[in-house]
Amino acid sequence: MDSDSLPELVGSPRYVRFGPFVVDRQRQQVFRGSTRLRLQGKVYQVLAVLIQKQGEVVTREELRSALWPADTHVNYDANVNTTVNKLRQALGESTDKPTYIETIPRRGYSFIGSAHFSETPFLEGSDAPAQPSETSASSNLAVPPVEGQREGRKWLTLVIVALILTGVLLGAGAAALWIARIAPSHRP
Repeated sequence: MDSDSLPELVGSPRYVRFGPFVVDRQRQQVFRGSTRLRLQGKVYQVLAVLIQKQGEVVTREELRSALWPADTHVNYDANVNTTVNKLRQALGESTDKPTYIETIPRRGYSFIGSAHFSETPFLEGSDAPAQPSETSASSNLAVPPVEGQREGRKWLTLVIVALILTGVLLGAGAAALWIARIAPSHRP
């Protein structure tokens, strides 16, 4: 997101939590639990604007000016509708029973969820931010894993699977040897 298009977000707390979602505004990433949602630029920007003005009506004109420079020539109505619908889909929400984004007919949209802001990561399953004395390596923090950590987890998983397969193969080999030794002595 371009900081010039949304100056009121500059200096705002880094983390936002609403429902099962955590937003890291510095990295412009949204997570549901530990799963990262793939929000394209404009979709993320709509979420950021709606969260920043939670409980207020954000007009279609405000979204247009936040998302597109004045000299951009696009079908704003269709693009705003498409972008909001993509955001709803990413959040697993329907227009019939909104949990986070309500359409205000002929006016715009409103973030109706309860967003909590913090400079520090949130505790998993809590709206309370982590205490500064806690480390980010703590397993109960709702902090998105760093790319290197994900890669390390993949390798750890592969090593565990390899060890299990090795154990199964060694066990099968030992069983085959045992059967080969026992079987001839039990023949009539």
